[in-house]
Amino acid sequence: MSETDNLQEADGQEEMKKAIESEKEAENNVIEDTANNEKLPDTEDDGLDEIDESNAEDAEDEGNSDRHKIEFKDYENMSLEMLAIELEKLLQSEKVQAIKKHVDAIKNEFNDKFDSLVDEKKEEFLAEGGNEIDFYYSNPIKKRFNNTYREYRNKLNAHYKSIQENLKKNLDERLEIIEEIKGLINVEENINTTYKHFKELQERWRHAGPIPRDKYNNAWNSYHHHVEIFYDFLHLNRELRDLDFKHNYEQKLKIIERAEELAQEEDTNHAFRELQVLHKLWKEELGPVAKEHREEIWGRFKKATKTIHDKRQEYFKNLDSIYEENLEKKQDIIDKINAIANEEGSSHGFWQKKIKEIEALREDFFSAGKVPIKVNEATWSKFKESVRNFNRKKNAFYKDLKKEQLSNLQKKLDLIKIAEDNKDNDDFATTTPLMKKIQNDWKTIGHVPRKDSDKIWKQFKNACNHYFDKLHASLNAANKEGLEAYNKKNELLEEIKSIDFTKKKDKGVAIVNDYISKWNAAGKVPSNKRYIEGKFNKVLDGIFKTLDVDTTEAELMKFETKLEDLSNDDDIRHLQNEKTFIRKKIDEMKSEINQLENNLQFFTNVDEDNPVVKEVLNNIENHKESLKVWKMKLSKLRELDQ
Repeated sequence: MSETDNLQEADGQEEMKKAIESEKEAENNVIEDTANNEKLPDTEDDGLDEIDESNAEDAEDEGNSDRHKIEFKDYENMSLEMLAIELEKLLQSEKVQAIKKHVDAIKNEFNDKFDSLVDEKKEEFLAEGGNEIDFYYSNPIKKRFNNTYREYRNKLNAHYKSIQENLKKNLDERLEIIEEIKGLINVEENINTTYKHFKELQERWRHAGPIPRDKYNNAWNSYHHHVEIFYDFLHLNRELRDLDFKHNYEQKLKIIERAEELAQEEDTNHAFRELQVLHKLWKEELGPVAKEHREEIWGRFKKATKTIHDKRQEYFKNLDSIYEENLEKKQDIIDKINAIANEEGSSHGFWQKKIKEIEALREDFFSAGKVPIKVNEATWSKFKESVRNFNRKKNAFYKDLKKEQLSNLQKKLDLIKIAEDNKDNDDFATTTPLMKKIQNDWKTIGHVPRKDSDKIWKQFKNACNHYFDKLHASLNAANKEGLEAYNKKNELLEEIKSIDFTKKKDKGVAIVNDYISKWNAAGKVPSNKRYIEGKFNKVLDGIFKTLDVDTTEAELMKFETKLEDLSNDDDIRHLQNEKTFIRKKIDEMKSEINQLENNLQFFTNVDEDNPVVKEVLNNIENHKESLKVWKMKLSKLRELDQ
């Protein structure tokens, strides 16, 4: 070491000794401030307090909180099993310290849903005659959820215990570093060695890790205080000190310039977040500057900080009015949900429509924006309760609907039994109306549980199809015979139409009777071809006129064809309908005759040759002839019956 260096070191050591008393006094002041938890003069500012508090919180959480955003799902619409699965997924895939809000929301929703389920089971137990004191309900999903939640609590407690141990350990190390920096002033060694030791302590400080937030400001203030004392009394090797001062000064000027730029930004939240980082750099990364600059640069930095703080406060003031507007919107949405929940609905369609309306209102609620923090929890609770009230009514409806559907299921099962019992019945006349009736009855019965719907419909349809396939097969066979009869009668019709009865008057009636016999022998035609009977009768009418056949005889001859048709008809109703029709005609004839005979009583002392009287008498005679024919027809039908 040169003589000059020795002199500088000696002078430095002397000045250090002189400064010890001043340093101790200043240290006592810091300790007193720390003990009384009072803010140092430089931090007596709302904006600085807020930044320091935020940075202290970040310091404690450093390395412990998860920085990525975890999706907050729609837990309210999840089932119990889905909630249990979601809790398991979070515990397996995310850091335990990052999922507290999610776990709390899942737990609250699970408990609410499980309590509702227990109430339902209890109602069912009591409805079945059980005693309330004997009621007990266990659910494997509940056990699964509780086990997962217990695991979460154990992990969280272990995590917090580890954090506290690390925070305390880091705090102890930082306090030890401060003590070592304090001790550097009393060390009698080469100043370069002391300075190198000091830089090593600074590096240790930077990597010492997070500490409890309530110790953050005091620890940093104490650290900076002793760092400044070290620099203030480090007169030897000024070149090293001045280089540090210069570096720190330049960096702090850059921080100030950036803070002044941020003070002009419109996005106050972004400006404040970056300002926090700048304060952390100022406090944690950079050391002191030369004394003559300290007050000036701190004043500039504090001024920019205050500008950003004031703008942010103004923003929050305006934000409060926005939050109040959002609160009104959300309250209006809650009122609408309550109004819907108070509506009475008795159909599946009604509730499906309301479910969509509630879903739309829920989306509106979530997109309505933030509300004042003091009413946030209360508003959220009101919203959840309003949705729960709706869900309770909806669930009660579907619970009753389920009972109704089970009743409908039993009714349809009864119809299936009837269908299957009769699907092979060959008594078509009796069974067909029955099968058609149960098909109509099926349509009038309401919904059944969805899981049974397709199965029972297929069972019922198969039984009905089986029967009607048999019926149609039988009808097709009958229709084949009917078509053959139709074709035969069509040929007979064309044949009889081609005969010239003007030349065969003596044998005409015999020919007609022969054709009538052939016609009847041809058999029954299908119902949609029965019009051919009318054609045949019309041809006969023309022939009878040509042959001058008596009207009564002609009518009875034509009636023979109808009698034959009725005798071959399997449906007895057609015979009964014909009887009813003839009886009606007989009654009409009698009524007409009585009316005409009564009318004659008005013609007293009138000769029978009077045209009017003559006409009435002729009408009476004609009606009596018709009555005679109708009675003969009825008599033949009765014979057919026998």
